[in-house]
Amino acid sequence: MAFPHLQQPSFLLASLKADSINKPFAQRCQDLVKVIEDFPAKELHTIFPWLVESIFGSLDGILIGWNLRCLQGRMNPVEYNIAMEFLDPGGPMMKLVYKLQAEDYKFDFPVSYLPGPVKASIQERVLPDSPLYHNKVQFPPTGGLGLNLALNPFEYYIFFFALSLITQKPLPVSLHVRTSDCAYFILVDRYLSWFLPTEGSVPPPLSSSPGGTSPSPAPRTPAMPFASYGLHHTSLLKRHISHQTSVNADPASHEIWRSETLLQVFVEMWLHHYSLEMYQKMQSPHAKESFTPTEEHVLVVRLLLKHLHAFANSLKPEQASPSTHSHATSPLEEFKRAAVPRFVQQKLYLFLQHCFGHWPLDASFRAVLEMWLSYLQPWRYAPEKQAQSSDSQPRCVSEKWAPFVQENLLMYTKLFVGFLNRALRTDLVSPKNALMVFRVAKVFAQPNLAEMIQKGEQLFLEPELVIPHRQHRLFTAPTVTGSFLSPWPPAVTDASFKVKSHVYGLEGQDCKYTPMFGPEVRTLVLRLAQLITQAKQTAKSISDQCVENPAGHSFLSWLGFSPTDPNGLYPANDLDEMGQDSVRKTDEYLEKALEYLRQIFRLSEAQLAQLTFALGTTQDENGKKQLPDCIVGDDGLILTPLGRYQIINGLRRFEIEYQGDSELQPIRSYEIPSLVRALFRLSSTINRRFAGQMVALCSRDDFLGSFCRYHLTEPVLANRHLLSPVGRRQVANHARGPRLSLRFLGSYRTLLSLLLVFFVASLFCIGPLPCSLLLVLGYLLYAMAMTLLTERGKLHQL
Repeated sequence: MAFPHLQQPSFLLASLKADSINKPFAQRCQDLVKVIEDFPAKELHTIFPWLVESIFGSLDGILIGWNLRCLQGRMNPVEYNIAMEFLDPGGPMMKLVYKLQAEDYKFDFPVSYLPGPVKASIQERVLPDSPLYHNKVQFPPTGGLGLNLALNPFEYYIFFFALSLITQKPLPVSLHVRTSDCAYFILVDRYLSWFLPTEGSVPPPLSSSPGGTSPSPAPRTPAMPFASYGLHHTSLLKRHISHQTSVNADPASHEIWRSETLLQVFVEMWLHHYSLEMYQKMQSPHAKESFTPTEEHVLVVRLLLKHLHAFANSLKPEQASPSTHSHATSPLEEFKRAAVPRFVQQKLYLFLQHCFGHWPLDASFRAVLEMWLSYLQPWRYAPEKQAQSSDSQPRCVSEKWAPFVQENLLMYTKLFVGFLNRALRTDLVSPKNALMVFRVAKVFAQPNLAEMIQKGEQLFLEPELVIPHRQHRLFTAPTVTGSFLSPWPPAVTDASFKVKSHVYGLEGQDCKYTPMFGPEVRTLVLRLAQLITQAKQTAKSISDQCVENPAGHSFLSWLGFSPTDPNGLYPANDLDEMGQDSVRKTDEYLEKALEYLRQIFRLSEAQLAQLTFALGTTQDENGKKQLPDCIVGDDGLILTPLGRYQIINGLRRFEIEYQGDSELQPIRSYEIPSLVRALFRLSSTINRRFAGQMVALCSRDDFLGSFCRYHLTEPVLANRHLLSPVGRRQVANHARGPRLSLRFLGSYRTLLSLLLVFFVASLFCIGPLPCSLLLVLGYLLYAMAMTLLTERGKLHQL
C-alpha cells in the first residue's frame, strides 16, 4: 500500500527495493545495517516508511513483510536470529528510529486503520480521550484523501508493530505454530522488558552519532498533568479536534515518554476496539460484531498484562503507598503506579466482556480465560511472591491487595457471572471444558480472596451517607492528587467512593449491579453444581460403555453384524478419542471444582446431596434414562434450559424409532445410497406391473399363499405406537398390499456376506453358478421352514 508522502523518491529507496527482490534475506539485512550507519537522516527518512512496511506488512494485510508471527527459531534459525538482532530494542532498526527522532521528522499514518472507536471519534471531529492522539490529527488538504496522524519516528514504528498483530490475516488452522515461540511474541516481550523495566530505569536512546541524543517530545497536554494518571479522566466533555492545544516540553517526561508511548499504543491497538456505547449496544442479540479477536491476539494481550503487573508491582514499598506519595517521586515510579488503572482497566474490561459474550463455546476459550485470570492475580507477579508450599495448599491472598480487588470489582464479579453463563452451556464431560471450570474455581477459592470481593461489594452497596444524592454521576478525579478526597473524614467512605467510581466508570451511570454473593448468582452456582454432578455421572457411564464394547464394535456395526443404535445415548466428544485417562481427568477436575465452589459460596454438604437427588439421574425400573427435563404446555412438553442442556450433551434423550414405510426410511450408514435407490426403482416397477398377480397369490389359503404372504407382506402395524412425549396413541392400521422389497441387497452386510460365501466356495472348487444355485436352494428350504413356523404361530394365537 502507498502513503501520500511528499518526499521525492530517492536513489537509495529504489536500490533497496530492487535488493529486496534479488538478494537473500541475510544479505539484505547486512546492507540495511550499513545503510543505517553510513547515510544521514535526510536520506534515511525517505526509506523509513517503506522499510517499516516491508518488515511488518501493509496495514491492509496484503503484504505480509517478514511474517514475524510465523518465524520460529527451531524452524528457521538463521532468519530468526538475523531478524531478532535487527529488530531488538538496542538493534539497528531502533538506531534508525532514534536517528530520525533527532531531526524531528513526522510521518503520516492513515486514521482509517485505527481501531473502530478511535476512528469514528476522529472522523466525527471529536478528539479521543487518550493523550496519544492529542496534537497529531492532520486535516487533509483540499482534494486530499482522508485524515492522517502526524507521528514521530518512534510512534510510527510502534504503531505499525502493534497493528501487524491485528491487520495481518489469521494463521491457517493447518499451520501448527506455537505463538510463544514466534519472533513477534518474543519481540513484544523484549520491548516490554526494555521500555517498562521492573528494575532500574529505561535505557537511554541509542544514537549513531558520538555524543548525540534524541529529543523527547512531551506527549501530554498541560490539561493532563502526569500526577493525575492514577485517577480517572478529569473531563466528561468531548473536545473538538479543532481545539487541540499545543504541547509544551515537560523536562520531567524525558525519562519515560517512550515507555508511555509504547504502552498507550499497545493498549489502543490491541484493546480499544469497543467503546462503552458500543458495548451497551452489543448487549442486543441483533448487534453485529465489529471486531473479533483471535487466539493469538489474546495470548499477546496476556503477555502484556503479566508484564504490566510485574512492572506496577516493582514499586519500592515506601513508594507503593499513596500516603507516602510526594512530588519528589520520579516520573517512572509515577508511571508504574498509574499504568494499569489509567491506561488499561476500562479498555480491558470491555475487551473481556466482548470475549465472554461472543467467543465460541469450545476449548479455544482457554486463552481468554487465562488472560482474565492473569489480570485477577497481580500477586503472582509481585517480587515478594513466595514459592508454593510443599503441601500444595494455596497461599492466602494478603490484605495489601484489597485495594486492587475493590478498584477492579467488576473484573471479579461481573465476569465471573459471565463465565458461569458460559459454563452452563458447555459440555462439562469434555476434559478441556472441565479444566476451565476447575481453573476458575481454584483461583476464586484462594484463601481470603472471596472475603475481599464480598467486602468490595459491601462498599459499593452501602448507602451514600456522605455523598449527596445522585452525586455518583460526577465521580471524577481532581486535577491535584488527593485534594478532592481530603475533606472526607471516614476512611471507609474513601474506599466506598473508589469502588463506586470504578463501577460507574466502567458500566455507565445507570448500571444495575448483580452481587456475586447475592441470591441470583447463588442460583446459577447451584445449577452449575448440578451439572457438574451430572457430568461426572455421564463420564462414568461413557467409561463403562467403552469397557463393555470392544474396539472393533463400531466397525462391525458399520457392516451390520452387531446391533446398531442410530439414536445413541452419548454424542461424540474428546472422551471417545482419549479414553480412560480423560475420564479420570474429567472426574478429578470436576470433583475439585465442586469442592472449590462449595468453599467460595459456603455450600453445605446437605445442599449438594439434595441437588444430586433433585437431578433425577437414577434409572427407572426398565433400566433406561428418564426423559429430558420438561414442563407440560398446551401443545405438549416444553424443554426447560436444563432439558436442552441434557439433550445437547447426551445426558438424556427421547426414545424415537422409525414408524413409517420401511421402503421410504432414510438411508442408513450401513447401506450404499446409489444401490438402495436403484433397487427401490426396480422393486417399484415390479410391484406396479405384477400387483394383481401378487394379490391373488397372497389370497390363497394353501401353502403357496402362506409362502407368498411371508415374503410379500409386512408385519401388521396395528401394534405400533406413535411415541409422543405427552402420551401414546394407537396408529391406524394402514393396510398395504403385497409388494416385493429388494432393499436388503443394498446393505454392506448382505454384499459382504455374499462375497464371503463365493470366496469360501471357490476354495472348494465350486464356481459362481453352482454356488448361486446352492444359495437359492438353501434359502428356499429356510423360507419353507419359516413359513410353516409362522402359520403354526398364527393358529396358536387364534
